[in-house]
Amino acid sequence: MRSPTDNSADGPEPAAPDAEATCLGYLELLTRGAPAEAYDDPAAYGDPASPAASAAPAASVASAATRLPGADSGTGPGADPGAGSGARAGGGVSAAERGKQLALRIRAELEARRRREAELTALFETVHDLAGLRDLDDVLQAIVQRARRLLSTEVAYMTLNDPERGDTYMRVTEGSVSARFQQLRLGMGEGLGGLVAQTARPYATQNYPRDARFQHTDAIDSGVGEEGLIAILGVPLLLGGREVIGVLYAADRRERVFEPEQIALLRSFAAHAAVALDNTRLLSETTQALAGLRAVNETIRRASDVHDRLTELVLRGGGVDDVTRALAEVLGGRVEFGERAEFAEHGERADTAWTSAIERSRRDGHAVREDGTWVAAVTAGGELLGALLLHGHAELAPVDQRTLERAAMVTSLLQLARRSAGEAEQRVRGELLDDLLDAAHRDPHLLRDRAARVNADLDLPHTVLAVRLDPSGQGTQPPDEVDRQRLWSAATHLAATRHGLAATRDGGPVLLLPLRRPGSGRTVDGGDGAVSGTARQVAAELGRAVGGPVTVGASAPVPSPAARPGSVAAAYPEARRCLEALSLLGRSGEGAAAEDLGFLGLLLTDARDVAGFVRRTLGPALDYDERRGTELVATLDAYFASGASPVRAKEMLHVHVNTVAQRLERVGRLLGDDWQEPHRALEIQLALRLHRLTGALGG
Repeated sequence: MRSPTDNSADGPEPAAPDAEATCLGYLELLTRGAPAEAYDDPAAYGDPASPAASAAPAASVASAATRLPGADSGTGPGADPGAGSGARAGGGVSAAERGKQLALRIRAELEARRRREAELTALFETVHDLAGLRDLDDVLQAIVQRARRLLSTEVAYMTLNDPERGDTYMRVTEGSVSARFQQLRLGMGEGLGGLVAQTARPYATQNYPRDARFQHTDAIDSGVGEEGLIAILGVPLLLGGREVIGVLYAADRRERVFEPEQIALLRSFAAHAAVALDNTRLLSETTQALAGLRAVNETIRRASDVHDRLTELVLRGGGVDDVTRALAEVLGGRVEFGERAEFAEHGERADTAWTSAIERSRRDGHAVREDGTWVAAVTAGGELLGALLLHGHAELAPVDQRTLERAAMVTSLLQLARRSAGEAEQRVRGELLDDLLDAAHRDPHLLRDRAARVNADLDLPHTVLAVRLDPSGQGTQPPDEVDRQRLWSAATHLAATRHGLAATRDGGPVLLLPLRRPGSGRTVDGGDGAVSGTARQVAAELGRAVGGPVTVGASAPVPSPAARPGSVAAAYPEARRCLEALSLLGRSGEGAAAEDLGFLGLLLTDARDVAGFVRRTLGPALDYDERRGTELVATLDAYFASGASPVRAKEMLHVHVNTVAQRLERVGRLLGDDWQEPHRALEIQLALRLHRLTGALGG
């Protein structure tokens, strides 16, 4: 055996590679990021000019380590690892082998750091996506894509729990090619994902089809089989560390063992996905809450606007029409106000639906719906004043319903204010008429001023009317206090609308109204039947208002009550006598003046207008005789004087009986077909007698 210094002819033995050079070669591989297998043959991957390549041009590191000086000498554990180029590391490991191990460890650490850096980068990108969350689908898709890339799996996907159906469904997939798999639903506890969703624990399998730990179903196995998945890892999506809202998966189409680091990484992505879902839920709830707040704010604004408008109406003395117009603008549709009497008189369904709806609204204090119309009762102190009707709204929001109810309250206030103003005005009217009836020496100027305040003109011709509510028929109860109050309210209303005055005397209303031509609104003097027409109109209007017969007796015209205040007091007894005469004649429910009562009018009036009575009774015949030169009035007088015998009358007149008959036929056409009726005949005979007397006296 040759010594190391032997220079025999065979030439020197090649020097063993230097351990330091070998270690440098490993470092070179580290700097170049060579794969792990390169450390078994550094020369194959090294740079020819590098020390490692020159130190070990062809031998592997392991072979070179066995050829180092002292490589086959047993050194103990306490040997010096740096005792020469051939020294072994502690534990019998050569320096070169030790260098390789350290290099591989460093490489593994660097690789782990790079992988960790990539994972952190992905997580940071996910956090960035969450911070700028614009679309949930995009964020979840990005999470699944990054999980697939970092775990180097062929497929990644996510399922979400459906609380209503009690299962979990596919939400996002990446790398999937099967439509059936993409539409898969898993019941709680079914398959790997159902078990994860149920237990809130991660599960992994390197071969799902053969793993008996999971509850296999035909639907799940067919979907997984069509996708071709073998190795599957699933981790729960947790909210607050307790509530499972879904599962995040990574899967391969080959067997594979998922390392703890990979499971931890997927759980990190699952945590971010849960945050994204929760943020979306919170954002959706916040958006809905904001929308609700905006709606409430708009509602409050509208309600405030309505309140302000209604308040303004009350303060500026607006009327019910203003309320209905404002309400129609705010709520839309058509709004009307009906007084209680209007429903009873004009409503086609007054006794059924409307009455019931108004009563329900009055009782409950809220608006009610009746066939597409909302009804809000207008009440004051338990008294029903009417109702607001809102048409055109099948449904009504609560705030709009409260707006309608508030408008009904405002309407009641306006009605009470109007009633109070009317009562105050009526007191003024009543006091003025009382003074005219009681005091004959009032100052005309003062009377005119007081009348002007209630929009009355006492310089116009007027008539005094005595009013009484009579029973409707035989056996009918006499009017009670309620009926009398209704009559009084109707009378005062009529007086106000006709610019007259009203008071109470002898248990009934008394009116002082300006005379109007029948059928027109123009005031006139006492002629042309103005008094009779006024009496008939008042009786008819008051009768409709109270729903019973109202009898009205009118006085002769009062030319100017302000100029002659005593004339009103003098006219009232005549109106009362006329009222009583109508009742005695069985003409209840009518309105008339003395001129309408024939010869009784002579007895009822203080003026004793004989000429007027004759004219009213015989006027057409007198005019005919005057125009034609005939003797109709003389023939009529002879006819009654002879006991209503045409034969005896012709002897008195010295004419043929046919002439008498022709003249009496003409009289019938002029005076009316009932001229021979007993009551008419009596009036005509009295008028003929008075006509002869006034002629004889030169009247």
